[in-house]
Amino acid sequence: MFRPQRLFIALALAASVPVLSHAADLPGAVILTGTAEQFSAACKKDLDQARAEVARLKAMKAPRNTAAALRAYDNANLAINFASNRAQVAQVVHPDEAMRNAAEKCGQDASTVATAISLDRGVYDALAGLDVAHADKATKYLLKQSLDEFRRAGVDRDQATRDKIAALNDELTKIGQEFNKNVAKGSRSASFAPEELDGLPDDYKQAHAPGADGKVVLTTAYPDYLPFMKYARSSAARERFYLAYNQRAYPENIDVLRQLLTKRYELATLLGYKNWADYATENKMIGSGQNAADFIARISNAAGPRMQTDYQELLAQAKADNPAATEVHPWDSAYYGERLRSTKYQFDSQSMRPYFEYRKVKEGLFDIVSKMYGVQFRQVKDAKVWHPSVEVYDVYDGKKALGRIYLDMFPRKDKYNHAANFFLTPGRAGTYLPEMILACNFSDPSKGPALMDHGDVTTFFHEFGHTMHLIFSGQPKYAGYNFQWDFIEAPSQMFEEWTVTPAILQLFAKHYQTGEVIPAEMVKRLRAAEEASKGLDVRRQMSFAALSLELHRADPATVDSDRMVQQVTEQYTPFHYVPNTHFQTAFTHLEGYSAAYYTYMWSLVIAKDILTEFQQNGLMNTTVAMKYRKDILEPGASQPAADLITRFLGRPYSFDAYQRWLNQAE
Repeated sequence: MFRPQRLFIALALAASVPVLSHAADLPGAVILTGTAEQFSAACKKDLDQARAEVARLKAMKAPRNTAAALRAYDNANLAINFASNRAQVAQVVHPDEAMRNAAEKCGQDASTVATAISLDRGVYDALAGLDVAHADKATKYLLKQSLDEFRRAGVDRDQATRDKIAALNDELTKIGQEFNKNVAKGSRSASFAPEELDGLPDDYKQAHAPGADGKVVLTTAYPDYLPFMKYARSSAARERFYLAYNQRAYPENIDVLRQLLTKRYELATLLGYKNWADYATENKMIGSGQNAADFIARISNAAGPRMQTDYQELLAQAKADNPAATEVHPWDSAYYGERLRSTKYQFDSQSMRPYFEYRKVKEGLFDIVSKMYGVQFRQVKDAKVWHPSVEVYDVYDGKKALGRIYLDMFPRKDKYNHAANFFLTPGRAGTYLPEMILACNFSDPSKGPALMDHGDVTTFFHEFGHTMHLIFSGQPKYAGYNFQWDFIEAPSQMFEEWTVTPAILQLFAKHYQTGEVIPAEMVKRLRAAEEASKGLDVRRQMSFAALSLELHRADPATVDSDRMVQQVTEQYTPFHYVPNTHFQTAFTHLEGYSAAYYTYMWSLVIAKDILTEFQQNGLMNTTVAMKYRKDILEPGASQPAADLITRFLGRPYSFDAYQRWLNQAE
């Protein structure tokens, strides 16, 4: 997952420091390791810089010099987003509450300044009056994107309307922050008798010893929850944990979500759109809320027969335990899915865990990326970090520094509890190198053998696909380009293929005790087993996409979010909604991606098509990898996504590769 920025103007960083030649000079984390007062002072300095750049742009006499005017505007973008990025990161990963509070205030202030600029008719007129007839494509594209976003923001409305828009944007920033804060604080725990851990791996049991009362306390963090739901033999225990997991951030976020939907709807209709879904999709590849709904229907229909077959196989597994069973409960689906993989495909995912020790997986991932793209990762031992567990690596291409990566990989109190990439410092040619933060929640090696499920390995590769996309694209001519969000997941999804290919896994997957290389036959069985629930998985994703979209297409006054969760669950999946669960209260994509969760499947269609070039020539083929780097990864947001894909494939992307993948047996 890549966390999109909330601001109307684009991704950026401060422009008030000298050009950097080495990633070691980057300042982002230094501010995160200071005091809350220093953080706030840095935020104020950046926002003052943004205002000064805007004033400089407006003071230029017409006809303005195009290069100078765009540089001033881009500098304003840089300064605002440098403050905003730090604020977002600090809110989700910083262990100090005072720093998180300072970051929350900084994020609000940055949003206010960004909104003011997006509604400033003087800035718009200055940019609209620039002569770009003889400018390069990069400059023309930036100006077109910028003017489009100004219009979408409401810059052409009267002053009273612009004042209302500004107020609504400020409210939305605060509501979004509250939603995420409640999720971070809304973790739940559940107690189990030791025997209720029967079926779980030994390393899991060792890491979760009973307390003084003889009970094992587990949290709803992924390293606790996901293995339990796959392996614990007690259905009653799984049900109890399922209920706890789906009550995170409840009841707090029921009302916060209502406020979020209400204010988004009010803003969208004020701007002349039918609803927020139409507003949010207009500048994406898909183009409209109706197109998104049609896409969800197309994918759902294509996956429908496969889903029914998958479900009947799960039900057969349930009947083997209980002949009277008439349905598979949601808390039993992962368990019986695992049983199905074992019985039909002779695959036991627990047997794979010893081959995926976290540190070896990380080293293997780095080696693969290095070989594919000709880069090197150099650990920075003395880098300033906000928590002792954070590791830092600079990325080099020969002697040229490309950027810096912070790995914040293990769960802790009040930390973001999913997996995502965050910009700390997006780059710009001649100004800054990019800094990326990868935040995950894997097992901590300091607490025993950090063995990963294969799903964790896939998550690691997926997220690192984002990381390298944003590192490679981190030196554009302008920092103010906007990514088309429904393409942003494609590079990361494509990279998941590397985790189900025997020759790739054998490069690094070795038994943590014996050193034995993972058997190719085991990986082949994994790949076959992964097909077992494909239809169910696709339809589950479509239920999330439909929830995200339909919450934002309806008039919020008519929306009962619990009822909508029930409706999409039972329309798109074969499972019944479980009363007293509230999935939506911790569905963080509702804050970040708003109506656009369909992005994941839209991107997957593209990813499967891009993957065909690697499949034809070999996943580690450096010629294809470097062409992919040059044609798609490096241009980043500086060109329309469809143009990049066409350049790489030599044709427009199509649905064919996805359709073949959906229908293949193994």
